[in-house]
Amino acid sequence: MTIRQETKRDHREVFNVIEKAFKEAEFTDHTEHFLVERLRKSDAFIPGLSLVAEDKGRIVGHILLTKIKIKNRSTEFDSLALAPVSVLPEFQGKGIGGKLILESHKRAKELGHKSIVLLGHENYYPRFGYKQADMYGIELPFEVPKENCMVIELVENGLKGVHGMVEYPKEFYE
Repeated sequence: MTIRQETKRDHREVFNVIEKAFKEAEFTDHTEHFLVERLRKSDAFIPGLSLVAEDKGRIVGHILLTKIKIKNRSTEFDSLALAPVSVLPEFQGKGIGGKLILESHKRAKELGHKSIVLLGHENYYPRFGYKQADMYGIELPFEVPKENCMVIELVENGLKGVHGMVEYPKEFYE
């Protein structure tokens, strides 16, 4: 299996991977594939942080990190949102999602990013270093259980002094 940057010719296959990955998922509105299409056209999109996992020439997974802000009354901080990570159902449970997450962390750090915010399963993401966002005084702009709101520092002290409300690009709400 290889992980590489997504290209334009991958878009249709990635759309199908995301749709299938979330088809039976419990806590979702099943529109993640449309979200990715909107984010690709936004100012928040970073081509180098849209990655695919390929197995024998077939795309079996995808991950996307996009720009967000964390704002409080006096300051705003740059960060990234992890949304979504997708693996075809028949390839789930084989570590592909984890490899995509770790590779996205590596590439984001190389690009100078300091942190990532996500909304996800509280039993899955901590194994990659994610911690509850409220420990840092970081909140998401909608009602969700606090154990599902997580952040990671990509560099030491990457969230030092950072606190406030996450501001997602408008494409998350369309």
